[in-house]
Amino acid sequence: MGSDKSLTLSLLDYKQNNLLLSGQHEEVVVVRRGGVIELIDTMDLGFPIGLDEDIEPFVAQTDVRLESGDVVVLYTDGITEAENSSGAQYGLEKMCQVISHNCHASAEEIKQAVIADVRQHIGEHTVFDDITVVVLKKR
Repeated sequence: MGSDKSLTLSLLDYKQNNLLLSGQHEEVVVVRRGGVIELIDTMDLGFPIGLDEDIEPFVAQTDVRLESGDVVVLYTDGITEAENSSGAQYGLEKMCQVISHNCHASAEEIKQAVIADVRQHIGEHTVFDDITVVVLKKR
């Protein structure tokens, strides 16, 4: 492709309390009721787009069982790698803390809490990457 940029294509399919996830991505964060965090590695669920014409042989899926109150978060590395003026990255651990602390809230409120915390971390520093977060919450 002649670029150092990457693209994520994640497919989510929800049926009967099961979330089927496919596509290589950052780790997927699942917060169970009570704030217990699970990280799902997606390295074997896909292949970088644009490196091969047919990625079908590289694509797999995983099944995540969801219970009422569980939260699923997908995000781009623009969040975890967001830097403040000292060059310190925001990090996955900080994001997980914010999600866990707000897991009782709605999906929209969790998303806003993460974005607000990332923006507070960045301060006036220049943003170099996209800041994208998707939050799903099982009713």
